[in-house]
Amino acid sequence: MSFELILQIISKYWPMLLRGAGVTLLVSIIGTVFGFVIGLVVGVIRTIPVPERGAKRWILKVANAVLSAYIEIFRGTPMIVQAMVIFYGSAQAFGLDMNRMVAAILVVSINTGAYMAEIIRGGIISIDKGQYEAAQAIGMNHTQTMFNVVLPQAIRNILPATGNEFVINIKDTSVLNVISVTELYFQTKSIAGSTFKFFEPFFIACIIYFIMTYSVTRILRYLEKKMDGPENYVLHAGQIQAEIPQNMQVRTKNG
Repeated sequence: MSFELILQIISKYWPMLLRGAGVTLLVSIIGTVFGFVIGLVVGVIRTIPVPERGAKRWILKVANAVLSAYIEIFRGTPMIVQAMVIFYGSAQAFGLDMNRMVAAILVVSINTGAYMAEIIRGGIISIDKGQYEAAQAIGMNHTQTMFNVVLPQAIRNILPATGNEFVINIKDTSVLNVISVTELYFQTKSIAGSTFKFFEPFFIACIIYFIMTYSVTRILRYLEKKMDGPENYVLHAGQIQAEIPQNMQVRTKNG
């Protein structure tokens, strides 16, 4: 490995590397956000209680069957194959002339949605059943309970897994080079083809990928700590006095 060659490649091809890193982050961010929304909708639908009889029972059963098939198919096949099917397959089968960036975001979103659906469903199931019963006791229906009580806690619980999906998407966008999306791997491969050097360009790409994933991980850890709040809650004397009922304050003063 020549460090001088690495510096030469960076100085000459830094616009291509920067452009590739930007495309990688753009596709990863948009794909993760859309995938989270898809997963949220699918996860909520799959946790709706199925009644014993009536039309709603059959509607939910059909919906659950379709959503289960979606999850199993997109979790059970590689993203690189999904990209080929969605971009080239749709063009051949239906004559769709899809933009490459749109296809890339669509692939990442649908793939992420399949994983997020199971993550969110697990987060919803992890909430104590007593909270459902308490919400119903004060007159909330299932929808109100889900959006006001369950989902805020479930989303907080699944934040680390959501961040992990984001980090995975940053790395997995490299497979989108098969549909000629000019992300970081595609640009690095182009530089390697121009210089006839492979170790140095891809070593630079490794460093860029690491910087992106490490930065995202640190930011998400910071957000988790902010959402957790302080580890210890200290009440001032005035706040404690205000919390004690008046009759208990009198007894305390009288011994």
